[in-house]
Amino acid sequence: MPHRPREPAITRQHVTPKPIDSEEPWMRGLHADTGYLLYRLGLRSGQLFNTFLQESGLRLRHYAVLRYLAGAEGALQRELSTRLGYDPSAIVGLVDDLEKLGMTERRPSPDDRRSKIVVLTEDGRAFLRGTDEAGRRVTNDLLAPLDAAERETLQALLLRVADQP
Repeated sequence: MPHRPREPAITRQHVTPKPIDSEEPWMRGLHADTGYLLYRLGLRSGQLFNTFLQESGLRLRHYAVLRYLAGAEGALQRELSTRLGYDPSAIVGLVDDLEKLGMTERRPSPDDRRSKIVVLTEDGRAFLRGTDEAGRRVTNDLLAPLDAAERETLQALLLRVADQP
């Protein structure tokens, strides 16, 4: 019987980085650097999501694989690597972890029996359903300084930038 991870609980006990002090002269150059600000936002987002996932034993990278598979009928490991931007060797480890937890399984590809596709199991789907609300809370915490219209604009802009080859 596959191991069923406990549903993650999100609390306000997550680690909050110190606020950026924009008045410090040494920070002015960094604040003018969009790449640095995106990097810092990525770190903060990762910290929040990893804190929310820690009880389940998963990390944001596992969650990304599960979310991708939730919208697919299955994927080759090399497709996961390409789509998610992870090193192929990292995908192998992530899928191994998820398979041990019963959240994914490898099946023969219908197109090429030598290849395996990774599919989301019912346990994986149940885990994702249990994380929906907590994921929204993480996003709301992260984007708290923005109003609804600003959030929509940010989402649209990030999608446009992320879709670049």
